[in-house]
Amino acid sequence: MKLIIGLDGHGSGERALTFGQNLAATMGSCELLIVYVIEWSPFSFQTPEENAERHKRREEEISLAMERVITPALEALKKAGMNAQGMVRHGNVADTLNAIASDEKADQIIVGRTSEGAIASRIFGSVTANLVMHADVPVTVVA
Repeated sequence: MKLIIGLDGHGSGERALTFGQNLAATMGSCELLIVYVIEWSPFSFQTPEENAERHKRREEEISLAMERVITPALEALKKAGMNAQGMVRHGNVADTLNAIASDEKADQIIVGRTSEGAIASRIFGSVTANLVMHADVPVTVVA
């Protein structure tokens, strides 16, 4: 069994991590893949210089997210005896989590419920709602 746990760097991600850890403990043999997705739009028209700067910034963001979010989560899971790996990606959060679940042949995605701004979620839909509606595997949303 393989579970994807989506972290967001906030309390909702911590709740998802705790839920995923507890679920994995009841299953026995379970692999956890801890994922942090940095929202990234591919639709940006820039000069070559701006693209080079953007790439540099992207690499810095990945490094910071690994250091501040993924590594502490992995250390805690491994200390608890869990089989866990981590990754950071750029992209649309819902699409990226779903793609990772497909690529990794995961059985389930676990995410925390976020409290996005009311106007933004009404206009664009929430990340969690989009993931639940379009994911190729079951999604557990932790309150």
